Amino acid sequence: MTAEKILIIKLGALGDFIYALGPMQAIRSYHPLAQVTLLTRPTFDALARSSQLLDEIWLDDEPKFWDLPNLLRLRRRLRSGGFSRVYDLQTSDRTGLYYRLFAPGRRPEWSGIVPGCSHYHHYSRPTLIHTIDRQAEQLRIAGIKTVPISDLSFMDGDIKRFDLPNRFALLIPGSSARMAVKRWPAASYATLAIWLIERGVTPVILGSEEDRDAIQVILKHCPRAISLAGNTTIFDIPALGRAAWGSAGNDTGPMHMVALSGCPTVAIFSTLSFPDKAAPRGDKVRVLVRENLSDLSVERVEEALLASRSTDETIC
Repeated sequence: MTAEKILIIKLGALGDFIYALGPMQAIRSYHPLAQVTLLTRPTFDALARSSQLLDEIWLDDEPKFWDLPNLLRLRRRLRSGGFSRVYDLQTSDRTGLYYRLFAPGRRPEWSGIVPGCSHYHHYSRPTLIHTIDRQAEQLRIAGIKTVPISDLSFMDGDIKRFDLPNRFALLIPGSSARMAVKRWPAASYATLAIWLIERGVTPVILGSEEDRDAIQVILKHCPRAISLAGNTTIFDIPALGRAAWGSAGNDTGPMHMVALSGCPTVAIFSTLSFPDKAAPRGDKVRVLVRENLSDLSVERVEEALLASRSTDETIC
């Protein structure tokens, strides 16, 4: 008997991909005997393979809409896959085009937002619905009643190589360089780092080259802080979260992984980041929202960090 063939489409970005792991786990459970293929970007190949949820991974080079030769090549691949159902977890204009590439002839069942597809999920776009809630409703329409929160236990980097102290807290002071409005002032992170030192907790800073200026401000004012910027892999971040005393950071992808690891987390959001839609989810998450992040006091973050260690409240 030929196994049922299922295609999941999830292209990115990092935070969205991380939150799609829960739906992928639900799809895998709902189709236990199926051959499940993921279509994703090359960026997420290693992460997808490590999840062990997929039987096959196809990498999408995302041809331009006017690139007819590569679109036809993708069309041939999609049509030759023999898929009985497609779960479009990207739900973008691009993946709507992919639905149309199956024509002419019989299309597979399709879970997504394309009008006329077999399992149509309608919502107004753009939406302020959180990715977790939106995808749970999408899968409910497709018959999948239970969607777990993403399990990142497979992301278990070797953090012993960092030789960190027993009590440390993660600070993530960066975000997209093009969206400085999403950043709580570096001087405020420096003050928070000093407060952590006074409590016997070592601040450990995560970030990239884009965040160098903010990190230098923290290190200048709190020399006992440790910077791991540029030295961590994507698999290290949840492992660090599981070991950390707590964490605080801006609207950026690594914060979602830290929060999902179970780490007591304070997420700092500008109203321009649409926290209802994009704030981290997890068992011990506090989200602090201000129109202007410079108006958020260090004392308020300290209070929320302590509270996150003892409650499961998510918004304050």
